[in-house]
Amino acid sequence: MAIIDQLSSPMALISLTFLVYWGAGWLQKKTRQTWMSPMLLTIIVLIAYLRLTGISYEKYYESGHLIEFWLKPAIVALGLPLYNELKHIRSQFLTLFITEFVGCVVGIVSVVAIAKWLGASPAVICSLAPKSVSTPIAIEISKQIGGIPALTSAIVVVVGIIGAVLGLKVMDVCRVGRPVSRSLSMGTAAHVMGTNRISIVSERYGAYATLGLILNGILTAFLAGPICTFLLDVL
Repeated sequence: MAIIDQLSSPMALISLTFLVYWGAGWLQKKTRQTWMSPMLLTIIVLIAYLRLTGISYEKYYESGHLIEFWLKPAIVALGLPLYNELKHIRSQFLTLFITEFVGCVVGIVSVVAIAKWLGASPAVICSLAPKSVSTPIAIEISKQIGGIPALTSAIVVVVGIIGAVLGLKVMDVCRVGRPVSRSLSMGTAAHVMGTNRISIVSERYGAYATLGLILNGILTAFLAGPICTFLLDVL
């Protein structure tokens, strides 16, 4: 019993989380396998650990919420590569904004329409709408439009992992070769995880992915509610 208490202490759990994530990142660099996403491997290991030790999620969250707290300020750090590329971005901002606007609308409309077609409830549909923005923003949007924040949080993680693992390969198959297009797409579709993945290729790629992440977050905050309301009435 004393051992379980030590294993379930907030310090032990948060240390384990960081250690597993670091190890997963090291393993991905060594193997160079994109599917070995540090986020995915960390989730799998932590779920297995909680199951084996019998520690509840509520108990883990006592330490995990400390990580969640830093998600919002951590996003600000993504602004550095964006600032470094500001001169180039400014010269083509209108084109980038229009592209981002179309991408945002298509992303929301497609997931809402598919979920509605499959028979999902309005609450579930609204939970899916902000799937491609970072977790803190997605949760707030979900609350405002009648979604389920916990479901939204899980969906955002899944979408990010899929985008980080398969995004570049899908664009290779579709022959999307321009660096700006690839970067903007990764940030728009797979938020922070996609941005982190493309930043490994190049800091400049990371700048455009960050732009996609930021613009998609802002646009989704404004468009998710009206689009969901309209489509739920029409479809």
